[in-house]
Amino acid sequence: MAPSVRAVSDADRLGCVPVHVVWEITLACDQKCRHCGSRAGRTRAGELSTAECVEVIDALARLGTREITLIGGEVYLRRDWTELVREIRARDIRCTAQTGARNLGPERLAAAVAAGLQGVGVSIDGLAPLHDELRGVPGSHARAIDALRRIKAAGIDASVNTQIGARTLADLPALMDEIVDAGATHWQTQLTVAMGNAVDHDEILLQPHALREVMPALARLFHRGMQRGLLLAVGNNIGYFGPYEHLWRGLGDERTHWSGCGAGRLTMGIEADGTIKGCPSLATVGFAGGNVRDAGLAELWARSPELHFGRLRDRDDLWGFCRGCYYADVCRGGCTWTAHSLFGRAGNNPYCHHRVLTLAGQGLRERVVKRKEAPDRSFAIGEFALVLEPLDGGPPVEVREPAPTPLIPPGRLRRPAPEVSPARLEPCGSCREYVYASESVCPHCGVGLAAAAQAHDADVRRRRGVIDELRRALERARRPT
Repeated sequence: MAPSVRAVSDADRLGCVPVHVVWEITLACDQKCRHCGSRAGRTRAGELSTAECVEVIDALARLGTREITLIGGEVYLRRDWTELVREIRARDIRCTAQTGARNLGPERLAAAVAAGLQGVGVSIDGLAPLHDELRGVPGSHARAIDALRRIKAAGIDASVNTQIGARTLADLPALMDEIVDAGATHWQTQLTVAMGNAVDHDEILLQPHALREVMPALARLFHRGMQRGLLLAVGNNIGYFGPYEHLWRGLGDERTHWSGCGAGRLTMGIEADGTIKGCPSLATVGFAGGNVRDAGLAELWARSPELHFGRLRDRDDLWGFCRGCYYADVCRGGCTWTAHSLFGRAGNNPYCHHRVLTLAGQGLRERVVKRKEAPDRSFAIGEFALVLEPLDGGPPVEVREPAPTPLIPPGRLRRPAPEVSPARLEPCGSCREYVYASESVCPHCGVGLAAAAQAHDADVRRRRGVIDELRRALERARRPT
C-alpha cells in the first residue's frame, strides 16, 4: 500500500506545513442534522467567488498542501464545485469530498469523477432509523448507501464517516456489515461534539464515562474490519493512550501515537467566506485567523496568533485533570474543538480513554451537563458543567461550572515559537501502556521495562513461530499425496 499523502514527517511538523486542508465551500445544505456544528442550511453570506477560490488553491499549493477535502453544508450545492476539483487536481493536490449524499445523483457524481475527484466520504450515522432521525430527512440513509455503492463502482475511494453519540454504539456492528457490502474501504468514526445544533439536542451527546464501553467495541470492530478489507480509523477527538492507542494512530504500528492537536500546525480549515482557522471544526469566534480577502493566505498562516495555539501550547495551558496527567507534555489536552466547545477553554478534555480508565480505577466517572444554550449562528458553543461522581452515579464529588467569563485560546498572548517534535513514547512490554524512554519502571503496572521488553519480544517470536509452523502445515496439507 502506498503511503498516504497525509503521512506526516518531522519536516512537516517543524515547518508547520498545512498538509491537509478541509474547505467548507458552501454552507448550503439539503439535510437538517441534529449534530451539525455549523448549523448548515443556507448559503453563507459573502461566499468566495470561483476566481477567489482559485487564488486560494494556488496559495495552498505554494504552502505545500497535499490534500484538500471539500465539505459543506453540502458540496454539490455549490454550482462550480467540479471546477474547483479540477483546479485542485491541476496542481497535483489530492482532492476528496465529504457528503451527506442525499442528492448526489449519478450525473453529479460522474461530473466530479471526470473533474478528477479521487475519493468521497459519505456520512452515515447509524442504521436507517437512527440515521434518518439524526439527519432529519426520511430516506436519507437509503440514499447514502446507494451513493456509496455508486462511488465504489466509479472506481474512486469510497469511505464512510460516522459520528458516535449516545445511541450509536448498538448500531455499529451491523452498520459495518452494511458499509462493507456497499463497497467502503475506509471508515472514520468521531465523537459528536457539543457545538451548534448538538447543543440544542444535548441528549444525543455521548457521556465521557461511556468510553469504557465504546473504546473496546471500536477495537473489536477494527480487527473485524481488517479481516474484511475495511480500515477503521478514528478522528482526532477519539483516544487518547490507553490499551488501544497503537490501533488509532499507527493502525497497529506501536511506534506511532497521539502527539497533540494538529490544528494550525498540520491542518487548516477554510470557511466558505474565506475565513481561515487552524481546524475546520473550531468556533469562528476566538479561532478565526483572518480572511483571505484581507491578507495573503501564507501571511495569515505564518502570522495570525489565532492559528498558533497548537504550536505554542504546553503544560501551562492545561487545567483540571489534563494538567497533572502523565501524558500532558505529549498529548497537550487532546482535541481543542471538543474541550473548547464544552467549557469555552481548551486544555481539559474529559473525552479521553486514559482519563476515563484512571478515574474508574478510583471508583469515579465524569458527566457533562448543559448550563447555557448556544447562540443561533454557525460554530456557536454553549456552556457545560463537568460533574465528577461515583461510578454508580451517586451524589457528585465535584461540579466544575463553566468559566464565568470568555477565555481566549491558549498561546494568544505569546510570541510564536519554533515548532518542536513531540517526545516519542514506547509501549510497556507488559501492560502495553505508553511510557517515556527515560523510565526504567512502568508507572502504570510497576514492571521493570527492560525485563518486560525482553519477555514481550520472546512472546512475539514464539507467536510468529507458531504462525509459521501453521503455514507450513497448511502447505504440506495442500500438496498432492
